[in-house]
Amino acid sequence: MTRPRPRDIHPSRGFTLIEVLVALMVVAIGLAALMLAVSGTARTSGYLRDKTLAQWMALNRLSEVRLNLTKFGQNTDVGEVNFANRTWHYDTRYFDTSIATMKRVVVRVYAGDAKTKGNPLAESTGFLGSAVSTPGSSNTKDWTDGSTVATATSPTNTVTPVTPIGGTQTPTPTPTPTPTPTPTPAP
Repeated sequence: MTRPRPRDIHPSRGFTLIEVLVALMVVAIGLAALMLAVSGTARTSGYLRDKTLAQWMALNRLSEVRLNLTKFGQNTDVGEVNFANRTWHYDTRYFDTSIATMKRVVVRVYAGDAKTKGNPLAESTGFLGSAVSTPGSSNTKDWTDGSTVATATSPTNTVTPVTPIGGTQTPTPTPTPTPTPTPTPAP
């Protein structure tokens, strides 16, 4: 039998143990970064869901306060709500304003029952009180007093009046264009 010549011997092909370990480390680091991104997205999504629900409850509470026919008793009012299969609690506070018949209402909504401490997930502010003037009286006031009415100019130099919102149009004289003298040809 003949021995193979050195140039006919092919070195073995494949990965060394070091190359395999380096590849596994790169894959492990990549997967860890991917898991961190996915868990951060899920956490943010849950927070935004809770914040949206809390904002809805705060606006609902403001509507309840506005529709309540009883007058202000205390300066604060707390309660619990079961909403979206969870327990939430709210804190409603009433503050005086510069108008004696009007109050500023601030509603804060927290996740969990009333014993749970933490920052509010949502806060909504509204105003409540009796009318400052009679209903419908804003249409009797001419809101354009003291302001100038904008006008548009067309190519023929006529002025088109603009009607103020809620007001009446006053007739504005339309200037007549002055005839332009035509030059006479010289003989």
